[in-house]
Amino acid sequence: MAVVFKAFCIFPLLIVSAYAHIFSLPFFDFGDAPKAIQKVETGNDANDDGNKIAETGYNGKWELVSENSGVSAMHAILLPKINKVLMYDATVWRTSKIPLPPQKMPCRVADHITGELDCWCHSVLFDFETSELTALKLQTDTWCSSGGLTADGDLVSTGGFGGGANTVRYLSTCDGCDWREYPTALADPRWYSTQVTLPDGGFIVVGGRGAFSYEYIPPEGQSNKSPVFFPFLKDTTNDLKGIDGQEMFLIENNLYPFVYLSPDGNLFIFSNNRSILLDPKANKVVREFPILTGGSRNYPASAMSVLLPLKLRANNATATRAKVLVCGGAQWDSFYFSETKKQFFPALQDCGRIDITKPNAVWKKERMPSPRVMGDMVILPTEDILLLNGAKTGTSGWNDAEDPNLVPALYTPKGPSRQRFKELAAGTIPRMYHSSSVLLPDGTVLVAGSNTHNGYNLDAKYPTELRVEKFSPPYLDPSLAWLRPSIVVDSSDKVIHYGQRFSVKVKSNELTVKNRDDLKLTMYAPAFTTHGISMNQRLLILSLVKVIKNVGPATEGLHDIIAVAPSSGAVAPPGYYLLYVVYKGVPSVAMWVQIK
Repeated sequence: MAVVFKAFCIFPLLIVSAYAHIFSLPFFDFGDAPKAIQKVETGNDANDDGNKIAETGYNGKWELVSENSGVSAMHAILLPKINKVLMYDATVWRTSKIPLPPQKMPCRVADHITGELDCWCHSVLFDFETSELTALKLQTDTWCSSGGLTADGDLVSTGGFGGGANTVRYLSTCDGCDWREYPTALADPRWYSTQVTLPDGGFIVVGGRGAFSYEYIPPEGQSNKSPVFFPFLKDTTNDLKGIDGQEMFLIENNLYPFVYLSPDGNLFIFSNNRSILLDPKANKVVREFPILTGGSRNYPASAMSVLLPLKLRANNATATRAKVLVCGGAQWDSFYFSETKKQFFPALQDCGRIDITKPNAVWKKERMPSPRVMGDMVILPTEDILLLNGAKTGTSGWNDAEDPNLVPALYTPKGPSRQRFKELAAGTIPRMYHSSSVLLPDGTVLVAGSNTHNGYNLDAKYPTELRVEKFSPPYLDPSLAWLRPSIVVDSSDKVIHYGQRFSVKVKSNELTVKNRDDLKLTMYAPAFTTHGISMNQRLLILSLVKVIKNVGPATEGLHDIIAVAPSSGAVAPPGYYLLYVVYKGVPSVAMWVQIK
């Protein structure tokens, strides 16, 4: 009888085994209502998304990857299609560490009166895998300019210094391409302005020194006749008054304003210590938020800021909540003392966080492990925020800061209140004024730049920095490498459409994913980084439908992830994104996807 019973149990298993190779079986299914796996956020923003995160004591690693970036990386952005980092500084100095190659001749005429020539490059493409440099030729001055990517993945740059202030530049992302420049395209000079991508893929440029206005970038080759006056920027300017009430020293604290596209299509604009919500279609302020107390946050006070990752719900796009984080900065008058007396006051150590989609929202304060001014914030594929670079005292400006902050910090947005920060491995190279950082497809962060001088000075206490580093965050702990999934790019959808399902094929060293909360897909919009501001940086946590395990000897470890693309251009402006598969807190190498 025992033999018969055993045969009865084994026979069905043999049947399934015999035919398993012809099936692709789902090992978990999120169904047609993704909200079933979404949990409502708690009042203290605790970690509520259920993702299981592999944690070790690893605090990251620094690696020097190049001794010479050619130019000091005042501006930086990762470009799609060619997969290289664009770096540039300014033409005003008429020097760099990479001469103009013969194919880029003739030299630029730097002074039309004296005939002085500039035969140096001021813009390069940096191959982050080989450290090879490709020289590019700029004509107009990009010093303290802005930028962003088009829907086709090309770069549009705006503003700068002097003759570059009203310029719009274009750089197609293709081998052999170079800059196209239109010096009269903008109505107002845009020096220290912020450029943001709109839901239709167009751009708005906000502010700049002496420019209390904004305007929309015109089609290539055309020029704007007039800007839109924006009194909010004038109202948020700081200056010191003399005894007679006249201006004594212009501090500003309203340059490079923080501007984010909200998922409702409005623009959140933060300047100095105030913020509003602007309807860009009606050119109307629809909401004013409370003051963020504690000090000033924009250039030259130069805090850091991000739009926190957006968690998408496929069946309820209007429910997407958007929160902004602002950290560090300086007291409102610190720049006066840094600039005129070389007295460096402590930078701010607090952060403010606000839900910009919530009526009657208020700022909630948090505290960083250390003070920081001129730092960078990088959104990692895991939703965590990396804070790095900058100083502990002073402000932005030429030699206006001291005490480099060499210790990065990791901020976990959904961690327990007052336990969201963690200090990481310290670097050794001061990254002061004019530093930059770029998230790379492999999850490392490229770190470059730092120039506190009006020109190139390689022998100063804080020299013009040409060395390039990579920082590996904790998720790249070698002991976690076995968890790292890999995307099968050729078998995945690389062009996705708003609100539509798409598929990503992944290979995992674990043959089964036992918990659906172990897995997530994130889409990252590359940031244009300069002066501690990361324009258009955005991370989206996609809604998953199902994951299908491919069964059979030839498909061992392969899975098809079915996800839903973002619902609209207000949630995700059209263009190229890095798509990561994150498993137990360890991200894959990303692949490029384009959303239309």
